[in-house]
Parts: sequence; C-alpha cells; structure tokens
Amino acid sequence: SSRVPGPWLSLSLALSVGLFVGESKEWISDIVEKAKNLKVGPGTDPKVDVGPMITAEAKQRAERIIETSIKQGAKLLLDGRGIKVPGFEAGNFLGPTILSDVTPDMECYKEEIFGPVLVCMKPETMDDAIQIINTNPYGNGTAIFTTSGAAARKFQHEADVGQIGINVP
Repeated sequence: SSRVPGPWLSLSLALSVGLFVGESKEWISDIVEKAKNLKVGPGTDPKVDVGPMITAEAKQRAERIIETSIKQGAKLLLDGRGIKVPGFEAGNFLGPTILSDVTPDMECYKEEIFGPVLVCMKPETMDDAIQIINTNPYGNGTAIFTTSGAAARKFQHEADVGQIGINVP
C-alpha cells in the first residue's frame, strides 16, 4: 500500500466528495472557513456564489440526507440548513454544508445530493482513496491535487472513471 504524502482527491459528480489523504486533511478547516464566506442568494444576482435549489422537494431531500448522515455518524462542520435570504424568505435555499468523517455506508455518500454539500472522507492511503473512487457507482470524473508526479501518474493509471484531472478543479 502506497504512502504518498498529502494528495487531495475529489470524486466529481452530482455528489461532491473530497478524499483527504495525509497532510491534506489539514485543509478541511480552511475549506470550512472559505465556504462560510460564500454568498447565498438569487441566481440572478452576479454577486451570489450559491443560488437556490431547483425545487422545495430537492431542498427537503438534501436536508433529509444531511440529517440522516449526521445520525449515521458524519460530523457537521458547516450547516447551511435553515438559511433565509432577505426578500426570498420562502425560497429553496440551502447554504454551503460540509460533512466530515463520512464513510461509504452513509447516505450522504451513497446518494447524489444535487446541492451545495461537500462530503469529506479521510482514507488512510492513496490506495484506499483510489479503491473508494473505483467502487463508487457514480464516478463520472475525479481529480487529484498533488505536488508529487509519482502520485499523479499512479492516480491517472489506477483510477477507473470517465474523466481524470490532475491539479485542475
């Protein structure tokens, strides 16, 4: 099993998953701080970072998945539920939400959320991360962020998805 220091891998789909390996686990708190500053509001406002969910049902579904995942043991690092946007109080808004310590058996990992929710997983090794990616049924694309050429090559050759990015979002 390979021990490459610090790659951060993402599984890209309608489910945003960050796989934090090694030193990259320290980035999660920075991501939470940046997400707290994202502006939630109507999609017609060019200063808005996060617009509304497509329907009230979509919002309720996302909130149910978040709640279920917390009950299953996920840690809620940033809670975007209950956000009210002035002038749009009845809107379908869900603010940035970050769940950590997620495992593959949790609902937030198994179900595509289709909302502003980042699911953070902390596999021990890059091999473990690649296994998670390769066994995900929705793995349309993935990316690795690393300074290691060896890690990038290994990832490129072993991740089994439709699209692979290296140091690109």
